[in-house]
Amino acid sequence: MEAGDDRNIFLSTLPATARDRKIAFGVVAASAIFFAAALPFCRLQLPAVPAFVASYQSALAICDVITTILLLSQFSLLRSWALLILASGYLFTAVATVVHALTFPNLFATSGLLNAGPQTTVWLYIIWHGGFPLLVLGYALLKDESGGSQIKGSVGLAIVWMLIAVFAAMAAAIFVATKEHDRLPALITEHGFAPALFHAALTVWLLNLAALAVLRLRQRHSVLDVWLMVVLCAWLFDVASSALLNSNRYDLGFYIGRLYGLTAASFVLGVLLLQNINLQARLSRLLHTLRRESFSEQQRHSERERLFTAVVESSNDAIITKKLDGTITGWNPGAERLFGYTAAEAIGRHIDLIVPNEKLDELNDILGRIGRGETIEYYETSRVTRDGRRVIVSLSVSPLRSSSGQIIGASKIARDVTENRRTQAALTQEIEERERIFQTSQDLILVTDTKGTFVQVSPSSTAILGIKPEEMIGHSATEFIYPDDLDSTREEMRSARRGHLMRNFETRYVHRDGHPVSLFWMGSWSEPVRRHFFVGRDLTEKQAAEAQFRQAQKMDAIGQLTGGVAHDFNNILTVITGTIGILADAVVDDPQLSAIARMIDDAAERGASLTKHLLAFARKQPLQPREVDVNALVIETLKLLRPTLGEHIQINPQLAADASPALVDPNQLTTAILNLSLNARDAMPTGGKLVVETGNVHLDEGYAVMNRDVVVGNYIMIAVSDTGTGISPANLERVFDPFFTTKEVGKGTGLGLSMVFGFVKQSNGHIKIYSEVGHGTTVKIYLPRATGLPDTPVESLASMSASGGSETILVVEDDNLVRRYVVTQIQSLGYRTLEASRASEALEIIDGPDHLDLLFTDVIMPGSMNGRQLVDEALVRRPGLKTLFTSGYTENAIVHHGRLDTGVLLLAKPYRKADLARMVRLALDS
Repeated sequence: MEAGDDRNIFLSTLPATARDRKIAFGVVAASAIFFAAALPFCRLQLPAVPAFVASYQSALAICDVITTILLLSQFSLLRSWALLILASGYLFTAVATVVHALTFPNLFATSGLLNAGPQTTVWLYIIWHGGFPLLVLGYALLKDESGGSQIKGSVGLAIVWMLIAVFAAMAAAIFVATKEHDRLPALITEHGFAPALFHAALTVWLLNLAALAVLRLRQRHSVLDVWLMVVLCAWLFDVASSALLNSNRYDLGFYIGRLYGLTAASFVLGVLLLQNINLQARLSRLLHTLRRESFSEQQRHSERERLFTAVVESSNDAIITKKLDGTITGWNPGAERLFGYTAAEAIGRHIDLIVPNEKLDELNDILGRIGRGETIEYYETSRVTRDGRRVIVSLSVSPLRSSSGQIIGASKIARDVTENRRTQAALTQEIEERERIFQTSQDLILVTDTKGTFVQVSPSSTAILGIKPEEMIGHSATEFIYPDDLDSTREEMRSARRGHLMRNFETRYVHRDGHPVSLFWMGSWSEPVRRHFFVGRDLTEKQAAEAQFRQAQKMDAIGQLTGGVAHDFNNILTVITGTIGILADAVVDDPQLSAIARMIDDAAERGASLTKHLLAFARKQPLQPREVDVNALVIETLKLLRPTLGEHIQINPQLAADASPALVDPNQLTTAILNLSLNARDAMPTGGKLVVETGNVHLDEGYAVMNRDVVVGNYIMIAVSDTGTGISPANLERVFDPFFTTKEVGKGTGLGLSMVFGFVKQSNGHIKIYSEVGHGTTVKIYLPRATGLPDTPVESLASMSASGGSETILVVEDDNLVRRYVVTQIQSLGYRTLEASRASEALEIIDGPDHLDLLFTDVIMPGSMNGRQLVDEALVRRPGLKTLFTSGYTENAIVHHGRLDTGVLLLAKPYRKADLARMVRLALDS
């Protein structure tokens, strides 16, 4: 019997096949043909043969009893209510058959036994042929593919109650058919069947038809269902022949109906008997198979024992068996080699022979767990060898059971992992160290295969290239290397694979925002793993520092040159201006020569002014610094400017009430403000706004790192902002160069900004310029605060340590150096940061899974979307997101320019760390 074939032994659950249906249909068709042929002769009266009735009833009762027993045997296994109902139906027909025979007239007595009357037998026939289809109907409604719902209690008790119910029902039927005989309608008379019999028989016939219909509709059919439908068809022919179409007892219909009834009883019995024969045959084959498999299993068991013994003896691991009290019963050669004791020395002794004193409690715990049936896998502990050496072992302990299943001991496998643990610990430490280096390296670490595809990328790629590691892994390096550097990089990699040492070389990679990033590479090739390993150092800061140093050197050299020229030129001008008066007096009477003298005097005056500018740039002008009220000086200067700037320029002073005095030359400061204001006027030919601001600021270490000429401390800030045309990035680096100007010839000397630059530097101050083409320019002057003065509230607050937080902030800044500076400062405050160089990158992060608490964005950015538009779109996608703006312009200028709405938070560039901390905290808490 095959595994998984258990259901096939039950007719009530075995699905009917097409062959089963064809055979059943053939039986029904043959019965129908025979019925149709005999139909015209049903009323043909034949001789009365009571012995036929007795034989028929006996055979029918025997068939139904056997069928009942076979169905109950299946019920005892399947516990199906449907099978119990069907078995009761067959038992009911068996009992009804016997009772019907006992009451049949002229069979055992003239009028029948059991005080039978003339109507008793025919009414018992109706009850018998009506009760069976009712019980089949119950079976059909309760059955399903698995046999139907199961009883919960005792099977034997259910069978007993079924027997009681069947016999009680039949007793009730006998009582009604005998004691209440006279109350029943007459179904048979001396002249034959009464009309009432037709109606009663028709009712019974319809019950059988209903049971057949319901059983037919209850899909899917088992083999038992198919043959039950054949039985019900035979019962239909039985009732029709012997009660509907014939006219009296012992006519042809009477005899044919009994034959149909006996045939119907034999159908299910036959298939059940065939099933039992099939079961016996299968059991016989199974027994033969089991015997053959048992013999093979014994052979395999013997072979396994031999192999097991060989494995135990040859195993490098220590294999030990012991009783539950710890007495050693088995000790293989592996245990001898590991622990140093021979089998003769170890067997019979307690297992604590090899257990350290501090591990005795552990030993007792292991033995206790084994005694409870537990299995211990790969448990690492320490044990002691014969010479006292400690070894680390990995234990696998399992219970040993007797043939009856009782736990009688333990089997232990001990493997020496001492050296493995030392090696593993060293390897783990080395891997951890390398991983830490990889994760925290500020250099870019790359690993590629032979085709140049990235296998590993260090997290520093995000800071250096603006590209996350997962965006590079799996891609070719050619997608990221600057096109002009591809050939040289390929040649270096080919040279390394040929066994040559890889030289140090420079290669540019393309940043996410498109600009090239220069990297100084050190690389090597590993033949065993066939991988290229590269470490690249970002040269951006180095190149920027070198450029700044070169610029400082250039400005210093120009300053030295212009200072020397101005000094010599002043000597010349002294002679000229000193003698021009004498010459003018001498030619006073000659108008023509007097005009020439005045022309020379004007030229000398212009030359003197020029030398003053040159000396200011060269930081060699004679300054007379003193304590100056900056606000008062700005107010006086703006009074001078109003007639000069014209009505089309709106002047808007924004002066801090607590602005501290500055230590500066007031005349030079006035000149600087005038120069900056006149430059602003020239940048606004069609009109605009000029904003002059003052305030106390603190330049911290972070700002000083970004601007190496700055000394950390408190300053007075004077900012001049315009809404003019702005300065292009290419010209922004040259604005402080002397004689550089973008104005037309004759409209400027190019010394205004250079003079301001020199004056501020000579005053130990700092100057910074911010500009965006089409939006305007802001120039900020930072002058040292007058010494000996107490800090203002703003300065005191700036000097205080700022609190941070743990929220997540998205920083959007197109300037790489500024962005890196901002991210570093925010991270130092404890915040988690994400960064983007433009609005499109920021929106990708906003649409991503990362949680965001604050969007910190520049106002003016390259691309199709500025900071204001980015915030509007971000708030649509994340309505609860907090926002903070930053800009190189002053707050008042930006607000009045209309690029920011009233009430938004803005942090003006440049800013100190305390300002950043306060504004971020304010934005997050707002």
